[in-house]
Amino acid sequence: MGFIQADPIRAPARAQDLVLRHRVKGYRAGDLEKRYEGLDVQEDFFINYGFVTGALQALMHPRPGLRVPAEGGTRWSAQQIRLAGRMQAFVRRRGEVHPAEVEEAFGLGTVTNWWGGQSNATTRLLDAMLYRGMLRIVRREGGVRIFAAQRFPRVPSTAAERRHRVDALADAAIRIYAPLPAPSLPILLRRLRHAAPHWRGEIPGAIQRARARLVSARVDGVDWYWPERAARGAVSSEPDETVRLLSPFDPIVWDRRRFELLWGWAYRFEAYTPLARRKLGYYALPLLWRDRVIGWSNLAVREGRLEATFGWIGSAPRERAFRSELDAELDRMRRFLGL
Repeated sequence: MGFIQADPIRAPARAQDLVLRHRVKGYRAGDLEKRYEGLDVQEDFFINYGFVTGALQALMHPRPGLRVPAEGGTRWSAQQIRLAGRMQAFVRRRGEVHPAEVEEAFGLGTVTNWWGGQSNATTRLLDAMLYRGMLRIVRREGGVRIFAAQRFPRVPSTAAERRHRVDALADAAIRIYAPLPAPSLPILLRRLRHAAPHWRGEIPGAIQRARARLVSARVDGVDWYWPERAARGAVSSEPDETVRLLSPFDPIVWDRRRFELLWGWAYRFEAYTPLARRKLGYYALPLLWRDRVIGWSNLAVREGRLEATFGWIGSAPRERAFRSELDAELDRMRRFLGL
């Protein structure tokens, strides 16, 4: 895949773990974090924050001195540039550092964040240095990021090199989220401004080149795009007789426009929606049965037991096969959670 979006909410597990459990045999919640040091992956921004392969990360860096996307991507001041250089030298001397060590050494206090609240200034600068590529995350200890110094080769100097990198980033995103309805393709590729803010001027051209090289077809009045390699793959004419509970950030769910076109109803992620306005629940997992998403489930672990509630588009299937497969999926979820 090259990239998996991360999310800190556990309901009942983090989004990255819920995505991987359908794609890695024997996967258990937390395996990505446990095995992180031995894998060729890094925490970084792509179209969102998550985990990227080393090869994909190398296409995006080095980035200029910009704050992280959530803070508007504004440029660093001269003072911040000097301070970041000193902090990187400190981290390089130590090899690996806990944020508390950096705070003890530099003591930057608090600053007003993008949302008007107060944030730890040291943490803010570490985030900015991570985004620029001056630091990398080597592992987490109790959920806290441990940093080491990082250095990338020079920025591509020619227009052809820049176009090549932006097209490669576009192909990586398309490969994960295709097939894409025509309106979704530019929306997805414009998010590459997070991956490569220094090349955002190249994105309009990348969108046009992607349209030209992708396979396309018009279905029920909608143009769809997908990579040629995927078009050559064998596809079974029979739907898979399996129930799957999907993460809200799963590539199958992520494009809400496509979701609605394929399954005829609007999925909404409501973890940050006030309780009185929720329709599906705090962390509703779309329920895939055969080739249809027919409802959703909210899962919770209480006293070591998995509790599940369901909602349906229409009514629940009455087939014995569905009930059996739903029970099997809940059993898989219990094993995944270590219950």
